[in-house]
Amino acid sequence: MPELGDEFFASITGKRKGPKIGDVTVRWSRDLPAEPSSVTVVKDASGRYFASFVVERADEPLPETTSGVGIDLGLTHFAVMSDGRKAGNPRLLRRAERRLGKAQQALSRKEKGSANRRKAKVKVAKAHARVTDARRDWAHKLSTRIIRDNQAVYVENLSVSGLGRTKLAKSVHDAGWSQFTAMLEYKAKRGGRTFARIDRFFPSSKLCSVCGVPADEMPLHVRSWECPCGAVHDRDVNAARNILAAGRAESLNACGGTVSPAA
Repeated sequence: MPELGDEFFASITGKRKGPKIGDVTVRWSRDLPAEPSSVTVVKDASGRYFASFVVERADEPLPETTSGVGIDLGLTHFAVMSDGRKAGNPRLLRRAERRLGKAQQALSRKEKGSANRRKAKVKVAKAHARVTDARRDWAHKLSTRIIRDNQAVYVENLSVSGLGRTKLAKSVHDAGWSQFTAMLEYKAKRGGRTFARIDRFFPSSKLCSVCGVPADEMPLHVRSWECPCGAVHDRDVNAARNILAAGRAESLNACGGTVSPAA
C-alpha cells in the first residue's frame, strides 16, 4: 500500500507540490518494464481511479509459426476460425440486463440533485463497469491466444457503426467486435505477426472455398449449403476459409487473381 503524495503528483503536473491523498491501495495490472516518463490518473464514472504510465518498450517478436487463420465474426458465435474452431458469444450485457435494469429503475426514483440520486448513479456506473471489464478481459484472452498460435491473422472489415443503427444494435454493442479487432491488430504488430482486414464487400459467405463458384442465393437463415462441386459447407467456417484465402492473396499482391484455394 504505497503512499502517493507530492512526489507522485509532481510527475503528473510538473509541480513541486501536489494534493495530499495519503495511503491508497494499489492493484498493479503488471510490473513496469522500465522507468516511466509520465503518468496520468483518471477517475471513471464508478468512482475508480486508474494510473496510466508511459514507458519505452521494444517490441518482442513471438516465435514464428507456419499457421494462418481467417476469422468470421458473428453474433451466434463470436468468432469462427478457418480451421473449424468456434468461439461462443458470451453475451455479457444480455446476461447482466436484469441487474442493470434494477439499478436504472432505482436511479429513476431518486429525486434530482439529491445525495441518494448521486449514490444510485454510482451504482449504475459500477454495474456497467463490471460488464465492460468482463468483456475486455474475455477479448484480451481470446485475441492473445489467436496471435500466439498464428503467424498471420485476417478478419473482415465490418461496418460496426452501420450495424449499430439497425435492430441488431444492442447485440452488436454487446459483442464488441471493434475492441476485439483493435486488440488483434496491436498485438500482431507487437509480436511480429501479419494482420489484415478484408474488404467488407467481399462475398465470403457465398463463395465455395473449394472450387470458388459463388452461390446464387444465400439468405441469413441458411447456415449450411452444398455446392454443385459436391462440397458441403458450414456457412461461417466457409466464410472464414475464404477470408483466409483472400488475406493470403492480398499479402502476395495477387491482383486480379483468384482468392480461393485450388480444388
